[in-house]
Amino acid sequence: MFFFIGGIQPKTVTLDDTPRMCTVCGLYQARFKRVDQYLSLFFIPIVRIKKGTPFLQCQGCGSISGETGEILARRAERNGLACPFCGHSIGPGFRFCPFCGKRL
Repeated sequence: MFFFIGGIQPKTVTLDDTPRMCTVCGLYQARFKRVDQYLSLFFIPIVRIKKGTPFLQCQGCGSISGETGEILARRAERNGLACPFCGHSIGPGFRFCPFCGKRL
């Protein structure tokens, strides 16, 4: 009896490790990445099937932006009180964000 375990899985590839400025929080913590689809055999990526679209992902605020700077996604917050610039959760009495320092 022979079992074949394979399929298609995503793999995030870092294209450029040079930090770039995040369009949301303004810090130089964004990395240029791409999600490619690979054919895998026994959970090991073998052949790239589809090349993904490049994007910037910030390690600080977690936002994802396109190459031209348009914001594609922000980190979701559970309590609804979040900084509109960096997306971190904040308390109701804050006048400045403790993470990015911008005025609320």
